Amino acid sequence: MTAEDLFWELAAELQAEDARVIEGTIMSSRCLRVGKEFLALLDHKGAGLVVKLPKSRVDQLVEKGQGQPFAPAGRVFREWVSIARADRRRWRALLREGVAFVSS
Repeated sequence: MTAEDLFWELAAELQAEDARVIEGTIMSSRCLRVGKEFLALLDHKGAGLVVKLPKSRVDQLVEKGQGQPFAPAGRVFREWVSIARADRRRWRALLREGVAFVSS
């Protein structure tokens, strides 16, 4: 299964659980939103899952070597982390964390 297939399977699960999770666009690519707030995208440049989380959580994931700062065009987005390795359980958990964060 490709990272893209996994991302959209997990997106469908989230949408079935929470009607606020919708598909949208960001940087000319498909993404997930919770209402008007951006939630996640799949970075086709190799960064894998990119999800919006609290800055402290992003810092924690980066410090533990479990994620990388998301920095398209060299600009770091403080509340976004990229998780390169496709892992269903990990991605699902992070997406759910993201839903809780952007919903608050």
